[in-house]
Amino acid sequence: MKHLLTGAAIALALATPLKAQDASTVLATVNGTEITLGHLVALRERLPEQYQQMPDEALYQGMLEQIIQQQALVDSIETTETDQLAVDNETRGLLANRAMERIAAEPVDDAAVQAAYDAQFGSAEGGTEYNASHILVETEEEAQAIAEEVRGGADFAEVARERSTGPSGPNGGELGWFGAGMMVPEFEEAVAGMEPGSVSDPIQTQFGWHVIRLNETRQQEAPSLDEVRAELEAQVQGQRLQEEVTRLVSEADVTRSEEEIDPSVIRDDSLLGN
Repeated sequence: MKHLLTGAAIALALATPLKAQDASTVLATVNGTEITLGHLVALRERLPEQYQQMPDEALYQGMLEQIIQQQALVDSIETTETDQLAVDNETRGLLANRAMERIAAEPVDDAAVQAAYDAQFGSAEGGTEYNASHILVETEEEAQAIAEEVRGGADFAEVARERSTGPSGPNGGELGWFGAGMMVPEFEEAVAGMEPGSVSDPIQTQFGWHVIRLNETRQQEAPSLDEVRAELEAQVQGQRLQEEVTRLVSEADVTRSEEEIDPSVIRDDSLLGN
């Protein structure tokens, strides 16, 4: 007895085999303009990541319908000189970005990263960081009285909580760790001349009068290469890109017009005659 083919097997046997497909395969024609498989692939490449995750069938149909609609819209209007100039600029920008992506995709040489690290951190001596507390008041007389009080044994943090007008007062006057350039010059200069545990004379800044206690100091260390690797790689890539652009421009046959142009004419839309 002969075996009977199942319905699925019959459908498979009768199905038209897929033809070989390439970028020139025509998917639709709109008023004589062909939309090819290559158009969809190129469009898909530039889609945001969330669209890249869509199922292939939905993505295929969605992109094809979008291009059909766009072409129908294009055919409904008469293009102008402005339109063509805009297309020229878009094309130039797209291809220039593609060239920059190619350059940026080249691996970053470890030696170049090391050289960038050495140039930025290799010879730099770690600066001093300070941990200090302060009490801020309005007058020099009050600051002087407070300085004498805490030198006489009063608890600095308690006095700060009771009398400091600064935002750090409720926290006992603690400022935490800071380095060069993080405080106003008068405050920073005073701290730099103090010994850990000492209390300053009244120091005037734009904020008022300060009594400062230097709690401790430490040497600021340069970050390790691994800590700043990503930053340095981006720096090397940016430098390499700029050097490559400079090289390409220098080797290109560029002729700049010597005609004097008033820069303000770039705002004159009437020059396009639309």
